[in-house]
Amino acid sequence: MARKKKNEVKLLKEDILKFFEEHSDRPYTFSDLYNHFNVYDKDDQVFFKLIMEELEEKGKVSKVGRGKFTKGQGDTSTEVTGTLDHVNPKFGFVRYEDGQKDIFVNSDMMGGAVDGDTVKVRLLGRGRGENPEGRVTQVVKRGRTEIVGKIKLYANYAIVKPDNRKFHEDIFIAKSHIHHAKTNDLVIVKIKEYPSDFQQATGEVIEVLGKSGDNDAEMHAILAEFGLPVKFPEEVEKLAEAIPEEIEKAEIDKRRDVREILTFTIDPYDAKDFDDAISFQKLKNGHYEVGIHIADVTHYVRPGNVLEEEAFRRATSVYLVDRTIPMLPEKLSNRLCSLRPNEDKLVFSAIFEIDESGKVFNEWFGRCVMHSDRRFTYEEAQELLELPFGETLPDNVSPELHEALLILNKTAKTFRKDRFKKGAFNFETNEVKFQLDEQGKPLGVYQKVRKDAHKLIEEFMLLANKKVAEFVFFSKFDPKSKKKGGKTDGEVENPPTMVYRIHEPPNPDKLNTFASFAGKMGYKINVSSQQQLSKSLNNLMTEIEGTPIQNVLESLAVRTMSKARYSTAPQGHFGLAFEHYSHFTSPIRRYPDMMAHRMLQHYLDGGKSLNKDDYEDKCTHSSDREKMAAEAERASIKYKQVEYMSYQDRNVVYDGVVTGVADFGIFVEIDGTGCEGMIRLADLSDDYYDYDEDNYRIIGQRTGRIIGFGEKVKVTIKETDLERRSIDLNLEEVDGQPVRSNGGKKSGGFSRGRKSSGNRKSKSRGVIPPKRGKGKNRRRR
Repeated sequence: MARKKKNEVKLLKEDILKFFEEHSDRPYTFSDLYNHFNVYDKDDQVFFKLIMEELEEKGKVSKVGRGKFTKGQGDTSTEVTGTLDHVNPKFGFVRYEDGQKDIFVNSDMMGGAVDGDTVKVRLLGRGRGENPEGRVTQVVKRGRTEIVGKIKLYANYAIVKPDNRKFHEDIFIAKSHIHHAKTNDLVIVKIKEYPSDFQQATGEVIEVLGKSGDNDAEMHAILAEFGLPVKFPEEVEKLAEAIPEEIEKAEIDKRRDVREILTFTIDPYDAKDFDDAISFQKLKNGHYEVGIHIADVTHYVRPGNVLEEEAFRRATSVYLVDRTIPMLPEKLSNRLCSLRPNEDKLVFSAIFEIDESGKVFNEWFGRCVMHSDRRFTYEEAQELLELPFGETLPDNVSPELHEALLILNKTAKTFRKDRFKKGAFNFETNEVKFQLDEQGKPLGVYQKVRKDAHKLIEEFMLLANKKVAEFVFFSKFDPKSKKKGGKTDGEVENPPTMVYRIHEPPNPDKLNTFASFAGKMGYKINVSSQQQLSKSLNNLMTEIEGTPIQNVLESLAVRTMSKARYSTAPQGHFGLAFEHYSHFTSPIRRYPDMMAHRMLQHYLDGGKSLNKDDYEDKCTHSSDREKMAAEAERASIKYKQVEYMSYQDRNVVYDGVVTGVADFGIFVEIDGTGCEGMIRLADLSDDYYDYDEDNYRIIGQRTGRIIGFGEKVKVTIKETDLERRSIDLNLEEVDGQPVRSNGGKKSGGFSRGRKSSGNRKSKSRGVIPPKRGKGKNRRRR
């Protein structure tokens, strides 16, 4: 090769490397590179490919996918490990550390990763918008090995469309791996090969759940989608059935006997697992003794046996719309450990001496035997709390029981007021409930409102959880601690290991975004301190109570906060304004409460601090399982909401409120149901609408009509899709004015600012612009 040729090669290599330094936003094909460098001759293209291969071998450029290149990996110190959230087919985000911005990853830079995978991602030279950008370099661990979906059979193969909307690839099933499934069956598929640039995902049917649309099949599909079990292993059921129901006298003799003290439970009308009870008696000094009695699950479930192993594996009960999947077998959850009325039961108790002002004077923790005098539903207890003075009590309610309820309710209100004064948040999100027939068909949907009876139980459970955490934290310290002995108000070094329920302060960026949003709605949020934040948020909740935007703003405020989780680190609970907080009151349905019971008894017996690492791993597992259970519950609610709306008359007009605005549509929540649907802008035929992103609204170009967040509207149902769990709506009226919404004319002319990846929206992508004066200009797509 001539000297001149060598110089040309050197210069071309330098130009290529410079190009990738300046264009690290996405992978580029040979066609892109040929256009940019004006390489059109076939021989020159072969030569160019050889240079690219050489640069790849030296790590100067990286090959991703089929014939696509990016800047070389270089220094791997810019790599981080996180979890992929594949939000839509075009892009995803990698979450890698609390408080850090998610990393934007374009779909063609995912390196074969799918939603839920733990991945290594290399940060690129520059980011767009608020989020850094990255490229997946390695799949460290697969998030799932199985997927649930609906199967369709063809002559020699089948295709499964996943229920999980973040798994964006259909799965190919070879004929030999269909295993008796039929078209429209819901199936569980074991993934054999994951999707990549070179191949479609492939799998094998391992279980047929039933026909799509069948209630049991759909609920089992939701459980399978989130990796949640349905049946207990046979050996677990056998061990549970072998536990004797009779309580031995020797066991009673070891416990504090509170069977003669007035005791009752308050639970939902359809509950079967009553895991908490309250006792009440007046003391001679004018104070009250209040006992919070919790089912003594760990008396029956011992470390090392299969019951314990299964409880840990599940970590939580799962509550779908029409069923409960318990953490413990029914004999334990609904019989042995359930604090049913008129039965002696073993409990772990927190007993307090409290005066009329709500001040706690004394506390006692330990194992008891109790006897519930009465089981109330929340509705029954609420009726008694609201009973006018002088009205006759029901025959089955004694004056002493009614008085106890009234005193406890007054005390609970004092606790609640004190919490808010100290900086706790007053979020009141309404629970969506359904009226179902015997086949699980939804006949009605409504939002359940929390009343004083709910709040009474809540406050005393909070008291027990808080006091248990404080007792362990301040009870005794390691020998190296400078402060030993009893409770101290100062800083504690090396407190005993405990399982805490922690809630960290919100991410400042999320908080500021919400404050800005609320400000545009006319509400001021002060973020200067927790107390100021709490005060302004609680004022906001009071101001919006009963308004159209109440549910939406409350939901947004909750999403702004960090997620509570389990940890051995005593970091406090931000939302409750507690310095120390644990979960002690629901061991029938939460494994962390079982851990708290064992640890509390260990320290009551004088035991030394336990190994923190062992419990931290269990905390992480419990938090992960809690998240899966919550997602499954939300999925079942959404499915039933869509199913309910699918049965309704398309001509019925519903009142609703705008809960979100995007450049493609308006989201509306139908009053009284919690059902949310979307009106596509393409279906609005009365005008062309511009999208005003900064003010969360759209504006008609001709009419000037404004449709924005919080607007009262009237809608009809256009279409429901159970597979996508989505509802499409027609807009009928805004602010008393009719709107044409027939899909006849497409809206256009969106006036919207550039979307940043920080808003988790797709960004423009395009081919490389050619050098000036040569080649064709191409618009960025």
